[in-house]
Amino acid sequence: LLEEAPDMPEEQREKYLRITLEKAYRLEGMVREFFEITRYNSRQITLAKEPLNLCFMLVQLVDELSPVLSRRGNTVEIEADEGLTLCADADKLARVFGNLLKNAAAYSEPGTEIRIFAQQREGKVAVSFQNRGGEIPAEKLAALFDKFYRLDGARLSDTGGTGLGLAIAKEIVLLHGGDIRAQSEGGAVTFTVELPAGEETL
Repeated sequence: LLEEAPDMPEEQREKYLRITLEKAYRLEGMVREFFEITRYNSRQITLAKEPLNLCFMLVQLVDELSPVLSRRGNTVEIEADEGLTLCADADKLARVFGNLLKNAAAYSEPGTEIRIFAQQREGKVAVSFQNRGGEIPAEKLAALFDKFYRLDGARLSDTGGTGLGLAIAKEIVLLHGGDIRAQSEGGAVTFTVELPAGEETL
């Protein structure tokens, strides 16, 4: 269109250029995530585990994503022991938790609170992200972690997701020897990650 209309008004030209650039960035992101999930599936990714303070990581993550949260007036409450630690790949685990928090923000009701619970139990560390945003049918909960699955395709442009975020999160958790699951009850949606807590994870 830009090529065929050289006399296009400058304001309109800038609009189309901006749209084109946004679509190009989105396509680039999708291609990167596609190659990333392929590497996880073929077990080409290794972990760099180290002791980390989980509470500090969650607080830092919330601070970093505050612009995303503020768009819809959402707040975050963290319930975690300040001394809670585990042995894991910090960068990859931050990717998991960041994805879950952004997902919670995208599908939360405006002005509601997102709650993060973290605790150690029976040799495992469990971290849960809970938001208010309606019910998810039981038959769709397991499919949330499938590649390219979208709970609501019509909201694609609103949430900006590629349908690979949760699939990548699952692969990272499995690589840590953990588990991830989703639950929907009473208008609340909860994603829970369970990871080994001890030195044996090294």
